[in-house]
Amino acid sequence: MIKGKGSQPAVLAFAERCKNILAANWQAQLYTVKADAKGSKEDIYSSKVKYIFRRGKPYFWVPEGDLHNVNTLIDERGSLSVSTPTPGALASLLKSVKKLPGRVALTGDVIPLKETKAESAIEGLKEAMALENRALNHASYSVSGVLSSASASCRSRSYNFQEIIDGGDNFVAYKFNIRTCTYVDAGGGTHEVELDGLESSKQDLLLPFSEKLVDGINQSEARRRALIFFCLVYLNANARDAFVLSVDRKGFDVLAKIPCAAAGDGVGAHQWREFRISFNEEVSDIEAFCNLLVEMEAATLREINSFSGLG
Repeated sequence: MIKGKGSQPAVLAFAERCKNILAANWQAQLYTVKADAKGSKEDIYSSKVKYIFRRGKPYFWVPEGDLHNVNTLIDERGSLSVSTPTPGALASLLKSVKKLPGRVALTGDVIPLKETKAESAIEGLKEAMALENRALNHASYSVSGVLSSASASCRSRSYNFQEIIDGGDNFVAYKFNIRTCTYVDAGGGTHEVELDGLESSKQDLLLPFSEKLVDGINQSEARRRALIFFCLVYLNANARDAFVLSVDRKGFDVLAKIPCAAAGDGVGAHQWREFRISFNEEVSDIEAFCNLLVEMEAATLREINSFSGLG
């Protein structure tokens, strides 16, 4: 089911973390050099763009009247910043404990797609959204049980891309040719990533659903209690509260509130600490992930009951 108590959790390589973030999110901050008819300026212009990560590259769409379209005619250089999705309560918690979500910083060239390539990008987007909708429409009770707890504001990727699918003529399509990739951890530490590792790491079929999965788990009091049990049974950590930070085919990251050294007044203090729970075998898709999550919840409850002499 998951790695045993005495084993070390599988640590994701920085290239895997970057690819997971790029595949899980759909929105990035794009930076280009301000320009006009006289050439590039020193100032930087930025705005949010919607993108999809395909074949090792981000493809994104910029509204017709946006300044990026002028800037890139003069200077193709640009950068993209993409964060781990942090829906709902998780974003508020991270802000309150002064933690930042892991993120990816890319530098490279912003290349406009010619008409046929732009049409192909839209068709690729439609195909990806159709596959995701098909997976959700045929989802089992275990999947719908998790996703139904997600807040109304945590919408599907299909919803977020609909204006591009319906009105692609109002957007300019681009691909981003990556020159450098950097993983930025929660503490602000930077880790350079080899591009070969980014391109060769396996695409994760679970990630398009990760935002709703994370929110669905975190919004459910029962599943939050299960996370506390996971910390006790699998990590030997006595957590008072816990949230899922991110999910992937190899496991998931948890932010848990655990005891630390007593405060000056003698009252025990707590700190928020990140943990990794790794699976024995990779899960193939959202169905496999949710089925395993339900199995883990049942198994840990049995073990907790046996500790209490109730089993």
